[in-house]
This record gives sequence, structure tokens and C-alpha cells, in this order.
Amino acid sequence: MDSILTSIKKLLGITEEYEHFDAEIITHINTTLAILAQLGVGDGFAITDKSVTWNDFIGDDPRGNFVKSFVGLKVRLLFDPPQSSAVKEAMERTLSELEFRINVEFDGREE
Repeated sequence: MDSILTSIKKLLGITEEYEHFDAEIITHINTTLAILAQLGVGDGFAITDKSVTWNDFIGDDPRGNFVKSFVGLKVRLLFDPPQSSAVKEAMERTLSELEFRINVEFDGREE
């Protein structure tokens, strides 16, 4: 099982055992999942702890890789934004591209 919280913490450079920021990270994950719902991915899905997996959210849909990247990058920008404006702009451009691709992949197709 691939925990959503644990995988996002790993992307942020935080070990699974370190739980000090879990509430904040969960809030940012849920905000991002709400954005994805508006893009047509999921429907009111939210996590509460590390027991919730990517499979619970997107099943075995191979398009889920777009979703995982989007969630990871969006949470990183919300939780730990880069100091460099150039890096931040690059991340925002990548998010825009992922959002476009998610729209293309999930718009009007069966999941």
C-alpha cells in the first residue's frame, strides 16, 4: 500500500516517523484533492491519516501518475515554498502543465 501522506512527506524530505507537521500536510493534501475534484478527479475525497492510500483515491488508473505529481508539487509549494522566485515560477509552470494534462485526461472520460 502506498500511503498518500507518507509519499507526500517523502517528497518533502520528511520521514514517515516524524509526525510534527502531519496536520498541516494533511490540510494541504486535502486542499489539493479538492482542487482535483474541481478538475474532475475524485469526488469529495479527503485523507485523515497515513492509512489512506493512492489506490483508495485513484485505484489502479495509470493516469494517476499525473495526479500524484500534481499533489506532491502543489503541497510542496503550499508547505515549503522555494526561496528562489525562479524555482517557484518553474514549479508553478509545471503545475499549470500538469493541470492542463489532468483536464485533458480526465475530461469526459470514464475513470
